[in-house]
Amino acid sequence: MSKASVHASPRLVFARNLRQARRLKDLSQEALALQAGLSRTYVSEVERGMRNISIDNMGLLADALGVTLGDLLDANMLKRLATN
Repeated sequence: MSKASVHASPRLVFARNLRQARRLKDLSQEALALQAGLSRTYVSEVERGMRNISIDNMGLLADALGVTLGDLLDANMLKRLATN
């Protein structure tokens, strides 16, 4: 396990994974926000780790991306997505 994944807070792991998953799906923040029923500003703040997101909104974003919430919280998700 890398040092970054050991020391990253769950909020930052979620933020990184959310951004990566969104980019892999070729979605803009606005498109993701629209699909999740959230504002683009909110999605931007979540991706930057600036927002303490609720579990309900985490679920909305995961559903909008077609991934599990567990995937977005997994510190090793980036490695798996990069190899697919």
